Amino acid sequence: MNRFGKSQPTVKSFQDRLGIAMLFVLVCFSILLLRFIWLQVFTHHRHSAAAENNRIALVPVPANRGLIIDRNGIVIARNYSAYTLEVNPSQVETSLTELLDELSTVIDIQPKDRRNFLKLAGESKTFDSFPVRTLLSDVEVARFTAQRFRFPGVEIRARLFRQYPYGELASHLIGYIGRVSQKDREKLIAELDSSKSLDEDWAQRKNINLLGMPYIGKIGVEQSYEYALRGSPGFEQVEITAGGRAVRTLSTSSSTPGKNLVLSVDIKLQALVEELYGKRRGAFVAIEPETGDILAFVSKPNFNPNDFVEGIDAGTWKALNESLEKPLYNRPLKGIYPPGSTYKPFMALAALETGKRTPSQSISDPGFFTFGNHTFRDDKVGGHGSVDMAKSIVESCDTYYYHLARDMGVNMMHDFMKPLGFGQITGIDLEGEIRGILPSTAWKERSFKKPEQQKWYEGETISLGIGQGYNSFSILQLAHATANLANQGVVMKPHLVKSIEDPISKQRTLTTPKESYKIPLKKENIDVITNAMLDVNRFGTSAAAFKGASYNAAGKTGTAQVFSLNSKSYSHSSTPEFLRDHALYIVFAPAEKPKIAIAMVVENAGFGAAQAAPIARKALDYYIEGRWPKEIPEWKNAP
Repeated sequence: MNRFGKSQPTVKSFQDRLGIAMLFVLVCFSILLLRFIWLQVFTHHRHSAAAENNRIALVPVPANRGLIIDRNGIVIARNYSAYTLEVNPSQVETSLTELLDELSTVIDIQPKDRRNFLKLAGESKTFDSFPVRTLLSDVEVARFTAQRFRFPGVEIRARLFRQYPYGELASHLIGYIGRVSQKDREKLIAELDSSKSLDEDWAQRKNINLLGMPYIGKIGVEQSYEYALRGSPGFEQVEITAGGRAVRTLSTSSSTPGKNLVLSVDIKLQALVEELYGKRRGAFVAIEPETGDILAFVSKPNFNPNDFVEGIDAGTWKALNESLEKPLYNRPLKGIYPPGSTYKPFMALAALETGKRTPSQSISDPGFFTFGNHTFRDDKVGGHGSVDMAKSIVESCDTYYYHLARDMGVNMMHDFMKPLGFGQITGIDLEGEIRGILPSTAWKERSFKKPEQQKWYEGETISLGIGQGYNSFSILQLAHATANLANQGVVMKPHLVKSIEDPISKQRTLTTPKESYKIPLKKENIDVITNAMLDVNRFGTSAAAFKGASYNAAGKTGTAQVFSLNSKSYSHSSTPEFLRDHALYIVFAPAEKPKIAIAMVVENAGFGAAQAAPIARKALDYYIEGRWPKEIPEWKNAP
């Protein structure tokens, strides 16, 4: 024991503990050193990139949307620059609600503007700017500029906006754009993921594309050609603080403008037909048979697409949706109608091609046709007398086609009409086309559940011959079939966009460069039908409308029942408006070398000869002769 009363082993124990502590410290420093080497050598690139991303933000620069131009170079959808009041939430020193309250004392901010802004700000990153008000006037810009110092994070920017200079004109075919919804966003994500790149910047570039496309086509060619119109967004590299505040712009990558759409539509013809319809409801489609170019695509009534670009107000939306006129309903694309007597030329052609009739073969028409216990009546009391094929078309004899339908049968009619385009998707470059109904025994078995409903009854065949019964087609299909007849059986897919134009090189790419297929029709049979349709306009049901025409037009009028009369007589004036007969008409001209084929319906208007044929005559006068009706103000191009 030493003089301090402690034994030697105690010193030894202290030295051991000191050694252990030093070893522990050495191990800890070794771990730190290894971690440091791992971070600085092996994972330096990843962490450096992450740090850089925290310092630099990529702000998307939206692309200039492509123009929409008619076949003659008239711009019908364009962009213009206007001032927008925007807020960067990361730079706002108060709550967004308080800021909007303060801004309302300087700039008029509606409740709709508030909702849209708060929704956008809540869904996106903090360094983005979001619009509070768009389309500011010069007075509003000056008023805010004077108060700018009060609102950090708020600024006025010049932005491009979509404009439809002719308002309601051609609204159903052009469509409109609107802000990207959640459903649109999911669709865009799926589209971008389908073309996913393997590089490390893919997620970042994908986000730029999503943020750089605040608007998207909703209907019409704005929707179906969205991929071409929108272009590719660019971006700005912006240095930001830890709080997300922008400091300076480091670099800029330019956006790629969208491509222009050159329509096949003649917008002056479109405007004329819409004016001729006035307040009447209906659909009108004109096609160039040789190419499939749609020259006019009218749906009446229509709407103003400009109302939708920045979000439609509740009152206008309610009025459009609740109107009995259905202005948002695309009638040529989605409306289906019984074709009435406009079906008769095609039935006559079917009879010739199948050998069921010859041109000279006649029937005696007493004014009715009896099948079983049911009597099918002709529209002419006492009948048309002796009727051959030409007379059946010129005088629109129902009895002739009751006999023909019975002799052909539903399946033979179906098989002949299908290649012409009846009851088929035409493939037009718009989304939402309806198929309609071209009946057959197989169709009925698919369409009904009960066995007794699935059975085809022979009595159901008779009314098909005059374009009634289950027959239900779109006006687009009727125009397509008329164009196929005029084009000697050569089928061209109908299209609204003739070509896509590069905005820089001006190079154009055709959308439909060649025929789809050819129906093997005999020329002599087509000539029989064409000559009969010429006589319809010379001294038949539409002779009054085509009196004095300088060109040969082959046409056929039609009147289609909206509801069953149950053997009662029809009175147009005493029938409620929406239950009155539809007026239909088809025509192509000049008959020798057709430049245009038309199908149209005026809903609940009565007789096709009186209500539809005169509209078609004026449309043909303009398109073939360049003659504008005196009673209609001359259409002028927008500035």
